Amino acid sequence: MTRSLFKGNFWSADILSTVGYDSIIQHLNNGRKNCKEFEEFLKERAAVEERYGKDLLSLSRKKPCGQSETNTLKRALEVFKQQVDSVAQCHIQLAQSLREEARKMEEFREKQKLQRKKTELVMDAVHKQKSLQFKKTMDAKKNYEQKCRDKDEAEQAVSRSANLVNPKQQEKLFVKLATSKTAVEDSDKAYMLHVSTLDKVREEWQSEHIKACEAFEAQECERINFFRNALWLHVNQLSQQCVTSDEMYEQVRKSLEMCSIQKDIEYFVNQRKTGQIPPAPIMYENFYSPQKNVVPPGKATGPNLARRGPLPIPKTSPDDPDYSLVDDYSLLYQ
Repeated sequence: MTRSLFKGNFWSADILSTVGYDSIIQHLNNGRKNCKEFEEFLKERAAVEERYGKDLLSLSRKKPCGQSETNTLKRALEVFKQQVDSVAQCHIQLAQSLREEARKMEEFREKQKLQRKKTELVMDAVHKQKSLQFKKTMDAKKNYEQKCRDKDEAEQAVSRSANLVNPKQQEKLFVKLATSKTAVEDSDKAYMLHVSTLDKVREEWQSEHIKACEAFEAQECERINFFRNALWLHVNQLSQQCVTSDEMYEQVRKSLEMCSIQKDIEYFVNQRKTGQIPPAPIMYENFYSPQKNVVPPGKATGPNLARRGPLPIPKTSPDDPDYSLVDDYSLLYQ
């Protein structure tokens, strides 16, 4: 910086006013508050990252995900679970990094607070000294002006008593005039002394004000630079997290490229095959025929659903005494 902006722009025509200094202090307090807010943000973000990482880790390790798959797809799923686990660990590590950055921000804030405190103590002292000396000077001025008025009144009284014949009264007036003149001289000296002292105090305050402005401006430049760098680092950490996660997921994509549908089908067949000969056809067997019917090749393998043959003729006739009569509800037995 070629010149200080603070020391040239925070003055007031009122010698007792601290409006410029107060404005700077308020700005510095706001800056410190902003750093505190970012520090809290980093802590909260760290908690979010840690919670997400732990939840993702628990999901990866406890939740089944295609556990019965085989061969190349199984290997791809194993890589997937491993990389999800790694991503979860990265988020947990990021949480630790963010907490470290929050700690650095806190240390920076406290360091600036201690630096400011030294300057503020000096400025508080010179402000108090300036106000006290100004009050003494104004009191001395009032006293001086009152003594001047008293002397003027004494002179007027002596002038009015010139024609008086009472020498005793005249003597009293002259004594009073002489006393008032002495009081004026003494009050004048005291007043000038206080004015001189106030000017020294003012010069000292002005010098300290300039020093404070320079110190505070340098501190504010340092704060803005630190805050900017901290924010820059934060977004870089988040970007790096994304890059790292993508690299891990790329491993999953590569493993999926190695996955072969044909090989997995063949693997399953070789591991679980149960035979190459299908079951023989099921033949139809007539309950009444001792001869087994043979189903020609190419016919249905299930039971023959064709109509059954005619029912057998009963051995007895209606004329037989063993035949049951139904019409008259009688049964005849031989």
